[in-house]
Amino acid sequence: MNKTISREAKTPLTVDIEGLSAMLSCGRATARKIGEQAEARICIGRRVLYSVDKVRQYICKLSE
Repeated sequence: MNKTISREAKTPLTVDIEGLSAMLSCGRATARKIGEQAEARICIGRRVLYSVDKVRQYICKLSE
């Protein structure tokens, strides 16, 4: 199995659950719930990523 190499991007398109929870300043369970409600979940094999753009749009709609 190949090790996943972590690379830093200035504006990532997707983040994992840890990145999403850091971006939203909340716990993993809440971040997962927001990601599901925003329909931002992307599955690539066993890896689960969340679309940053969809989460941002969802948060903006909530704040209106």
